[in-house]
Amino acid sequence: MAEKSGEPKDWWDKLGIVLQPVGGLLAAVAVATVGIMGSQVINRRQALDTNARLYSELMSRREESESSLRKDMFVSIIQSFLKPGAVDLDSKVLNLELLAYNFHESLNLKPLFLDIARRLESPDVKDRDKYRLRLQQVARETTAKQLFALEGHGKSFRRTVDLEELARQGRAGVALEGESIVIDDLSGYLNLRVLEAEPDAERLKVRLEVKAPEGAEDQVDTRAVFYVGWYDFPMIDNTRLANGLRCAVTLSNFSAALADLTTVCFPGEYASLKDRPYYDEVIQKLQEATQEEYEIGGQRSR
Repeated sequence: MAEKSGEPKDWWDKLGIVLQPVGGLLAAVAVATVGIMGSQVINRRQALDTNARLYSELMSRREESESSLRKDMFVSIIQSFLKPGAVDLDSKVLNLELLAYNFHESLNLKPLFLDIARRLESPDVKDRDKYRLRLQQVARETTAKQLFALEGHGKSFRRTVDLEELARQGRAGVALEGESIVIDDLSGYLNLRVLEAEPDAERLKVRLEVKAPEGAEDQVDTRAVFYVGWYDFPMIDNTRLANGLRCAVTLSNFSAALADLTTVCFPGEYASLKDRPYYDEVIQKLQEATQEEYEIGGQRSR
């Protein structure tokens, strides 16, 4: 039955009449609030993107400036070694120190160290001991810096060689205590044998053998024989092992009776810039990454 126009309205009708404009007002307020918040989010995102681009440009320009400075510095220093004519020994030692402290991660400086060391043997050289001490000091500091960087990504251990016992053993050499290494789920057992000592040159002849663990898929043993002296730096002078690992043996101390060796094993990507990986290592890494991604994707789909 239709409601008579003269019938009085109940409480709900009156409430509906009051709330109807309020509802419209609330809807308008909600729309305005959403718009303001959305605008703020967009503005904040744009500000973050702008700051990120600005930071990226600043870092890029800074790297370009530093690279240009290092390039000019390197060219200027290296020309002092290559230009003809006599150059005083003090300048050569100073330039070698500059190269070692600034470019030791990317350059093999051993030939320059050996060249200056040979020059020091000339009878005309004055203050020979002073220059030799400077060479050994910069070599030790460079080796320590590289070892500190590599030990954070690999494993190192130290052994002491009894030079008197080595002399008694003769050509058989002295076997040092072995060490088990585990790096990034890659393991092996490392053996060192010191074959010979040269006290005048303060270096040792070492045989390195790394055995793959039993049951490993890649049963590849590594053997190498080399000399270790003050100017063999681990990022440059290292032995390539299986699965992309590297192993370097460095000289930490040399005296009349004892010599200390520090051995560090580390992933190949932390070697020097000149030590590029082989193609088979790159392919192996890509296959491992693809297999890992496939396994992760399979677990997610379950």
